[in-house]
Amino acid sequence: MKRLIMINGTMGVGKTAASKELLALLPNCAFLDGDWCWDMNPFVVNSETKNMVVDNIVYVLNNFLKCSVYENIVFCWVMHEEYIMDQILSRLNLMDAVVHKISLVCSEQALTKRLSGDVERGIRTADIIARSVSRLRNYASMDTIKIDVSKITANEAAQQILMQI
Repeated sequence: MKRLIMINGTMGVGKTAASKELLALLPNCAFLDGDWCWDMNPFVVNSETKNMVVDNIVYVLNNFLKCSVYENIVFCWVMHEEYIMDQILSRLNLMDAVVHKISLVCSEQALTKRLSGDVERGIRTADIIARSVSRLRNYASMDTIKIDVSKITANEAAQQILMQI
């Protein structure tokens, strides 16, 4: 039985870092960061590009799911509304897979500190802080396991995810 581990959370919460730790910890593991499907110039967000990105994510995840080499697939992305996760899951061949839905959450203070550090290093622009903080509350009502990463490292988050799956 394959495992699809979907890691969700707002921008800057640590999804990619925790997912990379899981990639190293899990046997026969593949990793897809949904942001890789948005890496384009110009960066345009409209209905056409949104649909294209979801199509690409679904295509890659289905290929990982059907490949006999991988038994663990880790997917992370900002899915701040339940319908985004549902839209992806509804298009996957999950006959021989169990799905684990995880939301990484943290305090507003911890998120602001993380994102401010990214802004200082030039990795993100300052407008990300308000946009990301405003989405924090969305995850509370989602049908996911919540892991508070406010005071833990990416490796500790990955260890907590392992305990849940």
